[in-house]
Amino acid sequence: MFFSFLQKIFVSEKILPYIFVAGIPALLFYAFSLIGLSYAGFGIMEIIKDPAQQTGQSSFLGFLSNIGIWLWVSAGAISLFHALTYGLQTNAARKELLLLAGVLSMILAIDDFFMIHDRYVNQNICYLAYAVCAGLLLLRHFKQIIEIDGFSFLLFGSLLALSILTDLLDGYIPFRYKYVQIFEEGFKFVGAATWLYFSCRIVCFQSLPSAAKQ
Repeated sequence: MFFSFLQKIFVSEKILPYIFVAGIPALLFYAFSLIGLSYAGFGIMEIIKDPAQQTGQSSFLGFLSNIGIWLWVSAGAISLFHALTYGLQTNAARKELLLLAGVLSMILAIDDFFMIHDRYVNQNICYLAYAVCAGLLLLRHFKQIIEIDGFSFLLFGSLLALSILTDLLDGYIPFRYKYVQIFEEGFKFVGAATWLYFSCRIVCFQSLPSAAKQ
């Protein structure tokens, strides 16, 4: 009995895909990250330990910001997983919409996580790129978006635009910085949740006859 269970567990058809799809890529990413960041001057503990743990601060440090990143990543994972896994069962237009939505989600997640527009690339360039991506997504898949959930897409765009506008006008708004940040981050957080909701709607939406013909 015991050996029969082992035979069912250690099956080459299951082991080999794991090794090449998950095991080796994860190990290489871990190793190259350690080596690369070590050469960049970071200590081992700085690379592998959470910032809150290193500084002795509360685990809730940056709580809402971290949850917001989870929302972006979740939206990207749902969209990309469905597009790549169920692509053969999805019409070409829907698959493209999922791929574009997933890529936009991951770009926003990476920007938030590494603070790209705050430290590395001029924020005006980043904001313009996001506006162009969202605009092209809407123009190319306007009919699909309206059929799926035009309201949540419009709300997402409006909230993201309000967050960006608040950031750009920060110095001109006659309120203390922390209060402006509450609104800016609030718009972005609810926008991320709205985008996650819209991404789920894309996946769950049953194709209408008109959409199936695209």
